[in-house]
Amino acid sequence: MPGPDLPPASQPMTVEALPARCPTSAHNSELIDGVLYFTGTFDERDKACAERTYPGRRALINSARNLEVHPSGEDQPVSVLDRHR
Repeated sequence: MPGPDLPPASQPMTVEALPARCPTSAHNSELIDGVLYFTGTFDERDKACAERTYPGRRALINSARNLEVHPSGEDQPVSVLDRHR
C-alpha cells in the first residue's frame, strides 16, 4: 500500500511494515487463469516485494492499482484486465 512512512522495497520486512506490504495488505486475493490477483492499492514497492516473495514469477501493477503475480516467462506479462475485455 502506498505511503511515505513505509520502507523501500530493498529493505527487509519488519513487523511494523508487515500489515501494509504485499501480500498481507490485500483486501482480496484470487487466482485468475494461473495469475495471483491481489485487490488493494499497490505501488512499485509492493511489486518488488511480490517478486521476492514468489521467486521466478513476474509481478505487475495494473491500471486499477491492483497487484498481479504471473507465472514465469520471457515476455512482459499482460494484465488479466486487458485479457478479459
